[in-house]
Amino acid sequence: MGAYVITGGKSLSGKIRVQGSKNSSLPILASTLLNAGKNVIKDVPNLKDIKVMTDILEKLGAKVSKSGNILEMDSSNVNIWEVPEDLMREMRSSIVLMGPLLGRFKKVRVSYPGGCEIGPRPIDLHLKGLSLMGATLREKHGFIYAEAPALRGADIHLDFPSVGATENLMMAGVLANGKTIIRNAAKEPEIVDLQNFLNRMGAHIKGAGTDTIKIDGCGSDELKPVEDYTVIPDRIVAGTYLVAAAITRGQVTLKNVVLEHMEPILAKLRETGCKLECCDDCINLTADTTLRSLDSLRTLPYPGFPTDMQAPMMALLATVEGTSILTETVFENRFKHAEELRRMGAHITINGNTAIIKGVRKLTGAIVEAKDLRAGAALVIAALAAEGETTVYGSSHVERGYERLEDNLSSLGAEIVKKK
Repeated sequence: MGAYVITGGKSLSGKIRVQGSKNSSLPILASTLLNAGKNVIKDVPNLKDIKVMTDILEKLGAKVSKSGNILEMDSSNVNIWEVPEDLMREMRSSIVLMGPLLGRFKKVRVSYPGGCEIGPRPIDLHLKGLSLMGATLREKHGFIYAEAPALRGADIHLDFPSVGATENLMMAGVLANGKTIIRNAAKEPEIVDLQNFLNRMGAHIKGAGTDTIKIDGCGSDELKPVEDYTVIPDRIVAGTYLVAAAITRGQVTLKNVVLEHMEPILAKLRETGCKLECCDDCINLTADTTLRSLDSLRTLPYPGFPTDMQAPMMALLATVEGTSILTETVFENRFKHAEELRRMGAHITINGNTAIIKGVRKLTGAIVEAKDLRAGAALVIAALAAEGETTVYGSSHVERGYERLEDNLSSLGAEIVKKK
């Protein structure tokens, strides 16, 4: 198990460019199965999860070539519709392969997906939607089989605005007969990015970014390869670096951001007293004053405050004056970092899905362990501000979502090294 070793107490200062979005790249890569051609996707981050997705696509028969952050994905020779179980278990997002495989091959077999253990994330919404589109589903020995001689358009109402289910059903709807309507759809920027990519391919989709998405199905002969597409910047990575600057009471400028996507995070950072200057695709954060606690911070589906930023914000709030109330409404079991932060001197009480955080004057270095991706980011952030040395075990979790985290933080003045 790899680890980050961090000596805290250094104010971050400088500029960095934000990587492309992991959560956009994964469904976009999956969607290349639909057009059976050579696609070129730019600004794909070099991450463990991306490697798992490209490994799956190669096992299915795709040809993948990589040059820096540019991926060339040729799915013309894909002829397998069964996703390898060992790879499926490595990453929850692999479930989004169901829609495009079912659309292209009329059948698909997957196992239940793995990923971070942050509470139940049932795939019922995916299966219910595919069933309404005419898929026959069977579950046996831990595998899910779906078959549909011809997917048909359907009017689908999601019980919860699930990002994964919205993406899966959008991709399934591309080659379905007739019109598919997804109501109570997720509104995340990554959904809009997927719509833009699919439409560039020749699909007919509108409404992404609102709660109703409409897809007019088309024939496979209408779809063409996408020869040049750049994914959106990663808003969670951007938020993480802003929080890292705030906790070290530093000054950092981020390049390659979409300000609109960042607004829920920026609003809460402003509330704590951080100074923010925004222009075009840049954000400058300065935290040179005493920061304030937050009376209420609730995670919500977009455009609410993102659940993926809850753990990093908890680390920051542990170091500000006063008491903050943080409520997690999206995922159960997403407070595993609280116990590790307490090892560093944080004063955090958990009551159900609410964390009560009393700010302390100083966190102290300790040996801690990342239990999931965002918890790992939170512990690294806490370590940047802590007195003395902190060892954060579980760097492999963090590498699932952050490209060259230690290099970027070092370039801003942090004292951090990664050990195997």
